[in-house]
Amino acid sequence: MSTTKSLAAALADGTVVLDGGMSNQLAAAGHDLSDALWSARLLADEPEAVTAAHLAYFEAGADVAITASYQATFEGFARRGTGRERAAELLALSVECARTAALRAPGPRRPRWVAASVGPYGAMLADGSEYRGRYGLSVAELERFHRPRMEVLASASPDVLALETIPDTDEAEALLRALRGLGVPAWLSYSAADGRTRAGQTLEDAFALAARADEVIAVGVNCCTPEDADHAVAVAARVTGKPVVVYPNSGERWDARARAWTGEATFSASRVTGWRDAGARLVGGCCRVGPEAIASVARTLRGS
Repeated sequence: MSTTKSLAAALADGTVVLDGGMSNQLAAAGHDLSDALWSARLLADEPEAVTAAHLAYFEAGADVAITASYQATFEGFARRGTGRERAAELLALSVECARTAALRAPGPRRPRWVAASVGPYGAMLADGSEYRGRYGLSVAELERFHRPRMEVLASASPDVLALETIPDTDEAEALLRALRGLGVPAWLSYSAADGRTRAGQTLEDAFALAARADEVIAVGVNCCTPEDADHAVAVAARVTGKPVVVYPNSGERWDARARAWTGEATFSASRVTGWRDAGARLVGGCCRVGPEAIASVARTLRGS
């Protein structure tokens, strides 16, 4: 883990800036992400590109880098012909890439943290089902899926695990079970729409699961619209009493069939003070939110 103070301690002191979307930054650099492994493919083929993407966000003012392991699973790598031992190495490499970028970041030395991304089961399927949930699997089956890679990621010594883009409470419960005993704190963030999880549960019920988990240092939403985030931040703070994490996408919507973004961008740094006032302590962006937007977020939150 980082030799600086813990992320939990930093959240108690104030607001911390998250990075933005990994995939859009890699695409902007000219990398093809059409593979089912998405950005995780570059862990095997061009890890330096992943490090460079993290570095761009640190240079923009981010305090936390979220690793390129969102879509990195043993099952996903196996379909590409990658064995289990090599897959574990690539999962660990995702943490190393982010840590290397933190060390390379220019300017005065300040705390920077690495969050190891644990995406939902649906991300492995690469068919958009992470935006629906309800995969037909039990909580126990989902726990068995998540636990092995969470163990590998935890052993790579990130500062925190990012249990992110979770579409329903069954998967959240499975992840919280798998988290126990790993010795690494986590945040839990749902993908939400219209005041509910993607699977339709109320956010009150969804956030309540995290309220009872001592390992969870922040709870909130990501990869939703900024408008959905406005509502969710206040609910998460009220239900859990924990620091809130919020990193919505640009406001555009992903069409899984067309594999394209549609609609207009509505993400604006002007929203972040409202999120902070409502209880947000980890603030950044997700898909289609790049370094320029994160620089604006950092300036807004730091008052300069």
